[in-house]
Amino acid sequence: MNQTTDLCIYTLTHKKFDVPPDPLYQPLHVGRAGAKDLGYMGDHTGDHISHLNCYYSELTGLYWIWKNAKNTYVGTCHYRRYLLNRQEKIFNKNEYLELLKTYDIITTKQVILNHSYKDAFSANHNGLALEMTGKVIAELYPKDGVVFEELVNQNRTYFGNILVAKKEIFDAYCAWLFSVFFQVQKRINLETGEDAYHKRVFGFISEFLLLVFVRARGLLAYECKVGMLGEKAETAEIKKGLAGYFLARDVEGAKAYFLARKKERPDVTMEASDVTGELHLCMQIIAAAGLELQRTGEHLLQKENRYDALISLFARQNSVVSAWCAGNQTKEDLDFLQNKILSDITWEVAVAIAPGTAKQKERWLHELLQCRKKP
Repeated sequence: MNQTTDLCIYTLTHKKFDVPPDPLYQPLHVGRAGAKDLGYMGDHTGDHISHLNCYYSELTGLYWIWKNAKNTYVGTCHYRRYLLNRQEKIFNKNEYLELLKTYDIITTKQVILNHSYKDAFSANHNGLALEMTGKVIAELYPKDGVVFEELVNQNRTYFGNILVAKKEIFDAYCAWLFSVFFQVQKRINLETGEDAYHKRVFGFISEFLLLVFVRARGLLAYECKVGMLGEKAETAEIKKGLAGYFLARDVEGAKAYFLARKKERPDVTMEASDVTGELHLCMQIIAAAGLELQRTGEHLLQKENRYDALISLFARQNSVVSAWCAGNQTKEDLDFLQNKILSDITWEVAVAIAPGTAKQKERWLHELLQCRKKP
């Protein structure tokens, strides 16, 4: 690999994957120190922190690029996540270089959270690490500390540590980021008995810090959709497990299993993990069946227990609710309302999770249930 090319997108990975045919995308094995050789270039050569991958996650790859790559422009993506152009295709070299004539950085669209970033992070991770990060930034970079405090109480973040920029900007970001984290690392206990997922605290916080860095410096960012190639093994495993519980018609077992797995991996229902949206549908199925069991002693899995059929059924139900809320339901939608597997309770749940005010949802549900009564 010629590291002196004008642009290289380093595809960060910890496992074998189908490498894009475009030579622009160069695999980089993160956490290579002590790991099995995958046949890719590793982040364990030259100046590196590969051995800290359990805490820094893909950031060990960013560190390696900062210290060792010689490209004019550099970027990062993941073995499953790639930035997409307006045609929702993976960017090629010319498209990136054209954008970088105008923009300082190319990265993901911002994720809009239901709560402030501080609350969302603390609900799933070690809140002390985020608090200490804010203190260190305020000490080392007082102006950035003001931006941090403003944004941490808002509900936006970037995700994935995916970005493309001139090497000078990339280097400036990394110099800032690691100067902060190396200080935080000295002040918090990283060996808290947490599992491997939660130990990657710096990898999680850095997604938000990219937004802080961009805002604090007034950088012009081009924000893109992220394309997913394939599905996470963890997501596929959870779907398979839920399918087994559905087949056994075990509502409580499915609920307990899902909650346990979500506690292990709080990100499983995020768009980046649940690329098909099926886990959200599984949550809906479990909620509806559980409510039916509570109210009537029976539940929908007694009528249909095949995973694919349930997913199709509930996806169709949600499309009907969406059309109804928009006032453009079709005859096919009206016909679907008569589906005998779906009870009034399942429609109640579907309307409850639809966007809208409480009064709107009350009206929509009343109208839907009235139509279900018609012969």
